[in-house]
Amino acid sequence: MGNLRSVEKALKKVGGDVLVTSNPDHLEQAEAVVLPGVGAFRDCIKNLQQRGLLEGVLEAIHEGKPYLGICLGLQILFTESEEFGYTRGLDVIRGRVVRFRTEGLKIPHMGWNTVSYRREHPLFAGIPDGSYFYFVHSYYVVPEDDDVVLGTTDYGVEFVSAVQKGNIMAVQFHPEKSQSLGLQMLGNFCRLLKESSLIRG
Repeated sequence: MGNLRSVEKALKKVGGDVLVTSNPDHLEQAEAVVLPGVGAFRDCIKNLQQRGLLEGVLEAIHEGKPYLGICLGLQILFTESEEFGYTRGLDVIRGRVVRFRTEGLKIPHMGWNTVSYRREHPLFAGIPDGSYFYFVHSYYVVPEDDDVVLGTTDYGVEFVSAVQKGNIMAVQFHPEKSQSLGLQMLGNFCRLLKESSLIRG
């Protein structure tokens, strides 16, 4: 939803072999899945269901294929969202998606902000702690398990802006809009994909 072509262009720029698709069969053949999105959580889930992609995304994750979620691609991994009432997510990471309730700050949170690392991970290789990335969102994730947290950002409240669990990596910000450091992160993901392909033989 929304930013597919800009993500495609950014991934190609860093050497990714990219196919934008709404065909569930392509997910079976893919070596990895990148799920970007802007807009409403409920609409994203509905669109995936209508295209027959929801089960394919889940199967790819459970098969251990590298997964990169961007913005909504992060949020739908969680159990539920409070946006427009209750909407069920993929529930591959336990937790909720909640709205900012910070007084005196504009919502959506839009613009450049820093990401502070909780731990090291190859997704952020070569990117200094506290680097700036571009955000556009009104909701953020609250994981039940703190171990999945990869990075946090402050906007009136400290919120989780990057997660990792096994083969799952996801960020709240938009790397495709984050200039050189965003491209660095996408390049790191492509390198991780190549390394995992070599490991699998």
